[in-house]
Amino acid sequence: MPKRRPARKFVFVTGGVMSGVGKGVATASIGALLKARGLRVTAVKIDPYLNVDPGTMNPVEHGEVFVTEDGLETDQDLGNYERFLDENLHRVNYMTTGIVYLSVIERERSMGYGGKTVEAVPHIPLEVIDRIKAAAEDANADVTMIEIGGTVGEYQNVLYLEACRMMKLESPKDVMVVLVSYLPVPSNLGEMKTKPTQYACRTLNAAGLQPDMLICRGAFPLDDVRKRKLSINCNVPKEAVISAPDVSSIYEVPLKFNAEHVTDRIVDVLDLPKVRVNLEPWVELNERIASSADPVHIGVIGKYFSTGDFTLSDAYLSVLEAIKHAAWSVRRKPEIEWLNSEEFEKNPKSVAGKLKHLDGILIPGGFGSRGVEGKIMAIQYAREHGKPYLGLCYGLQLAVIEVARHVLKLGDAASTEFEEHTPHPIIHLMNEQEERMKHQDYGGSMRLGNYPCRLRKGSRGWELYGKRDVIEERHRHRYEVNPDYRKPLEDAGLIISGTSPDGKLAEIIELKDHPFFMASQFHPEFTSRPFRPNPLFLGFLKSATGEGRGK
Repeated sequence: MPKRRPARKFVFVTGGVMSGVGKGVATASIGALLKARGLRVTAVKIDPYLNVDPGTMNPVEHGEVFVTEDGLETDQDLGNYERFLDENLHRVNYMTTGIVYLSVIERERSMGYGGKTVEAVPHIPLEVIDRIKAAAEDANADVTMIEIGGTVGEYQNVLYLEACRMMKLESPKDVMVVLVSYLPVPSNLGEMKTKPTQYACRTLNAAGLQPDMLICRGAFPLDDVRKRKLSINCNVPKEAVISAPDVSSIYEVPLKFNAEHVTDRIVDVLDLPKVRVNLEPWVELNERIASSADPVHIGVIGKYFSTGDFTLSDAYLSVLEAIKHAAWSVRRKPEIEWLNSEEFEKNPKSVAGKLKHLDGILIPGGFGSRGVEGKIMAIQYAREHGKPYLGLCYGLQLAVIEVARHVLKLGDAASTEFEEHTPHPIIHLMNEQEERMKHQDYGGSMRLGNYPCRLRKGSRGWELYGKRDVIEERHRHRYEVNPDYRKPLEDAGLIISGTSPDGKLAEIIELKDHPFFMASQFHPEFTSRPFRPNPLFLGFLKSATGEGRGK
């Protein structure tokens, strides 16, 4: 008889007290530790909003939209999972309340329930369970990590907690519940308070679930007194109350969790093989980060920064991580400055003063007309002053417009995205997008996911990608370089070093006689990993630190 496969295991990660305390990093770190034990691991993110996906949401509202290789727009936590697990995830690894309800309603409309009454319970939790199990099957995973967005106290999470309860009821030895909660230290008291976490735990109890582990986030380490108090009041063994203080780099978290014996506890609860964890790559990575002392100053010029009186860097999370990966690989400490392009428009004379001290300038993806002229000013400065420049998606389109305006002297050159009737549509809508825009078909309708790119032999792009003729990278765009202007642009010194296989779409551009001036229509930040920086970011950082210039 064939050998019976061990049961698949599931670890649910829930949140308490407040969102944004690091459930995604905790989920990814636990997954990385389990993988370091030789287990096959995948991860699922559940977002409790009614949007089918975050693609139509403002980045200030939601943060970065991360795109999977098979073309789904997802939450930024999928990026952390990929970076920590060093695995490509897929659309099966993500769900929202909107997509879950849509699936159930579509099934009901097609008589998929055989005429039965369809209700929120049990049919929504059952759909969630089916999706979780499908992700486990897709990856042939021993352990599937499932992060439920937000906190346990939010009304919209009740159905996801119900799915967890149903799975645990069906197979109690195969399902584990982790509560990541925040322990504040009020400045007027100077004492770490456990009561908010106790309330979060009781809220989870009210949903029929008992946490098997508490991960206690806070500005400071958890002391023994509070470990005992949480253990008693939350009915969790003291050894399963985990201290998770703030760290200087998220890549320290796996090592910190290992020191707290996080996966030892998981292995015991889920009856997993007791195999020694191999953390050598993580130790080496953290040693490299710690030894990267000399700074490299990179300016990221965008517009999705402000949220009230605060700066929101989450809109460009993968870009930020990709810069770090590349900087650490050349043993430099990344010093990232967030520059709002709208400020340049208000005061054009400030551009030189803001940019001259930088070692490199990066313009990430974006949409719309706001802040465009300020970004073009920054690109012009980088081109004229030999400042290393990397443009991503919109950063490529605006770089091409800048060259058209100031080298070809086509002063009215623009994109039809923000100048519909420009006499020089250097950037225009992709052919397959025109019909969609007529019908306002915005959701999930861009050019999304992996597409091949053919590299021009002898170009800088070809060199950076290891002299490969064809690569694949992830896209998220509707507009492209107008092929009618390609020849005059190339005559002006613009090299189109990467194209679609049929040669019609410009994928990578670079400039002759410049230390480093490159841009890609795709998003290389999505494929950068802490152990393997993306080649474009690595080339950019090498140039910014004085290496590899002058090709």
